[in-house]
Amino acid sequence: MKSIEQIAAELQGYDPQAISAERVNDFLSRLVTPITATEDIGVFDALGRVLARDVISPISVPPHDNSAMDGFAFDSAQLRTAEPLRLRVVGTAFAGKGWPGRLADGECLKIMTGAIMPAGLDTVVPLEFVKQEGDTIALPAGVVSAGDNRRLLGEDIMAGQPALRQGQTLGPAALGLLASLGLPTVNVFRRIRVAYFSTGDEILSLGDAPREGAVYDSNRYTVFGMLTRLGVDVVDLGVVPDKPAQLEAAFRDAAAKADAIITSGGVSMGEADHTKAMMKQLGDVAFWRIAMRPGRPMAVGRIVEGGRSAVLFGLPGNPVAVMVTFLAFVRPALQRLMGGVASEPVLLQARSAEALRKKPGRTEYQRGIVSRAADGSLSVRTTGNQGSGVLSSMVQANGLIVLHHNQGNVAVGDAVDVMMFDGAI
Repeated sequence: MKSIEQIAAELQGYDPQAISAERVNDFLSRLVTPITATEDIGVFDALGRVLARDVISPISVPPHDNSAMDGFAFDSAQLRTAEPLRLRVVGTAFAGKGWPGRLADGECLKIMTGAIMPAGLDTVVPLEFVKQEGDTIALPAGVVSAGDNRRLLGEDIMAGQPALRQGQTLGPAALGLLASLGLPTVNVFRRIRVAYFSTGDEILSLGDAPREGAVYDSNRYTVFGMLTRLGVDVVDLGVVPDKPAQLEAAFRDAAAKADAIITSGGVSMGEADHTKAMMKQLGDVAFWRIAMRPGRPMAVGRIVEGGRSAVLFGLPGNPVAVMVTFLAFVRPALQRLMGGVASEPVLLQARSAEALRKKPGRTEYQRGIVSRAADGSLSVRTTGNQGSGVLSSMVQANGLIVLHHNQGNVAVGDAVDVMMFDGAI
């Protein structure tokens, strides 16, 4: 396991006083080691879990050539380019059972969707394309071509081929795919546990009486929501006052219980509190000033307790900064820790509905509201006040306008990247 100093030495131009947002993720990809413990679970319990090994298909899907729709199956060798085709219907093939026998020239078979294609037949004409009179159908010229409306054996997945890859997070479609292969269980990485707490003497918990200069803690609840959406087991350690003994106990408890620790508050460069000192005392930690807005101060490293270590993410105290740094850095790092592939944020392009001031040399994440303009294109405007304490702006927004490190001012109508919240928080 590499130390913080060793990782820093690998990164050219690493400067903890002015580290770029892109370099943060590079650093974290080297810091975080994926878990290895696995378990077998049922498909109904597998949503959101990460595959621990490739799933090799035991069968072909579909297991046989079959009809893609209700219609009439026939041998395409009978098609004529400019002439209609008349065929006699000699039976019906239903889904779930084979149809015995072979057809002669001039014959066809009524067939249901999913039914096995009988031997010698390779094409299906939909019911609505033909005119039927008694036991005969008339096919106009040109309505179908050879092989139309036939699903081929294994055209989705062939037996012996990988159906799902290690590191893939299982979504609803993957659950259906597993079931289509007849697999009742799947091997996944165990869930990681993430402990989190807020720090500061000024932080109130819900139920505490208001007092002058104090604020109610919101960070634990936003962190809880984002962790729950990510699919990890959460350990809420509450609010910890800025007192050395209580901070030490909280860090040791968190490291003993969890694979990762998230704190909020106490990592600003100028703060005279005990949180940073305790982080250094108990682990291997780096303190950064990230070239970004919001979310400039951040601490990362490991806290060691009882012979095991937990990855540490010390986030800023302001609520919007907590959410932005989680989305930009913590979420992809935890995905890697879970054994998965860190997902790059999906950035949409939209036209800015307003001028945005931006200095090159830092990455900015402005809360935005994306809508569709009259011409059908996407348009985005900010929520207004971009202060890192304005949590209501994160409620109003449906995405973050990402103004990249080297980007400057944005004029009305310029295209900007937007990280949409849907699927992330």
